[in-house]
Amino acid sequence: MLAPAAPASAQTAAQSTEVKSLAGQHPAAYYKRAGELFGAGRRDDAVFVFYLGQLRYRAHLSARAGELKPDGDPALFASLSETIGRPVNEYAFGDIPALARTLDAVLAYDRSAPDRFTPPARYAQAYAGVRDGLARMRAQLQSQADQIRAQRRSNGLENRN
Repeated sequence: MLAPAAPASAQTAAQSTEVKSLAGQHPAAYYKRAGELFGAGRRDDAVFVFYLGQLRYRAHLSARAGELKPDGDPALFASLSETIGRPVNEYAFGDIPALARTLDAVLAYDRSAPDRFTPPARYAQAYAGVRDGLARMRAQLQSQADQIRAQRRSNGLENRN
């Protein structure tokens, strides 16, 4: 059984600084920054920035679904999720309790510093769906932590907790 996630205050000052510089930018900028942080060895900061970017990118795609060409932002999202998301997730899933705390911090940060690129006040339904999805993912991670660890072990991946 996992301990309850730490309060959203678990977000570090470095993480807050990282995302403040991205305010109002296209959500792809979050992915780019997450990749840079990951490459620089700041993996926990990269996980935070990546998941905040993913939340905001998914909200953008949902909010503007009828306006976006399939070979534009949806294709870029898929590509970034594979190229940057795969190594970030591979690392993040190695410590389920830490990932759950990070997801809580992402949701808290997103509430306290709303996205200016796809404003939640204007796109409330899109944001509600994406935020609910992230919260469900967090709950699923916690309920399946033992299975995730076993699968990682069988795939030769490190479990850090």
